[in-house]
Amino acid sequence: MAQLSAPLTVFVTAPTLARTGTDLLEQAGCRVLYLPDGQDRSAVGRILSAEPVDAIISRTALLTAADLAACPTLRIICKHGVGVSNIDVDTATQRGIPVCVTPGANAQSVAEMAWGLIFAAARRIAWMDAELRSGRWSRAQDGLQLQGHTLGLVGFGEVGQRVARVALALGMPVVAFDPGLRAVPRGLEAVRLLPTVDAVVQAADVLSLHVPLNSATRGLMDAARIAQMRPGSILINTARGEVVDEPALIDALRSGQLFAAGLDTMAVEPLPPDSPLLALPSVVLTPHVGGSTPAALAAMARGAAQTVLAALLHGQIDPAHCVNPQVLSSFSQRALP
Repeated sequence: MAQLSAPLTVFVTAPTLARTGTDLLEQAGCRVLYLPDGQDRSAVGRILSAEPVDAIISRTALLTAADLAACPTLRIICKHGVGVSNIDVDTATQRGIPVCVTPGANAQSVAEMAWGLIFAAARRIAWMDAELRSGRWSRAQDGLQLQGHTLGLVGFGEVGQRVARVALALGMPVVAFDPGLRAVPRGLEAVRLLPTVDAVVQAADVLSLHVPLNSATRGLMDAARIAQMRPGSILINTARGEVVDEPALIDALRSGQLFAAGLDTMAVEPLPPDSPLLALPSVVLTPHVGGSTPAALAAMARGAAQTVLAALLHGQIDPAHCVNPQVLSSFSQRALP
């Protein structure tokens, strides 16, 4: 790839990016900036106001309206993943800045994490491990055998479909809701699409959430919906913590209405040390790492770098990978030096 005489500046809102991404950017002659480890949130705004940033590869740091306003040279944002709740998409749209994602890049890793949480929650694996390490031979024999129990999926995209395939192989009936689907994909004809979230919630013995965080999904699993879950069922969340009403979930676990929960995401991250979730032996917790295997990180870095370079060098953006495609009609290629 030919290098530019005046390099483009790409800002990665994290201390690192996998070599699959940095190699592509460096081969194109890009100048790559990183958010230093341990910096407070204000460092994002300082870098954007001080540097001629052309593109942002967004990790988990917030990108606020003020941050975006501080950088008049910014032309594209690409999320290292698919969740854009940390990005002020409305402000980006007002400025004509495309916000893109890397769909499918981490789907397999997230699906495998969902299954790790399902197995651990259903058989109380984390609790028994802790008991053994504390010197107690506590043989829990009340675990849920999954075969024959119904898996409910709220969201049936790349991740949900992978989760469904494993469930079918285990002999679990699968029901799903996704407002964007009219029919199940080929090979998943055994999955029943239900017309509402409530229908899936009421039918599931294991309920797994695979939705983005937006105005429609924030608080989706509120107290009323959690109350509709089957007695002794399991809730799994590898989506976003804000999708679940945590106090309502805690009450349902304490009362015994729910058998267990597996959470890779929480409403507040990092999880506060006084969170009631930490005191519940029926909850399996992981620190939002479902999509953070080396394979997934490499795929997301490569996808984000390819998206940024295609946009800046060739004016090309796949509308299917853009969360605000209404800006694409006005997106124009920057003249190269």
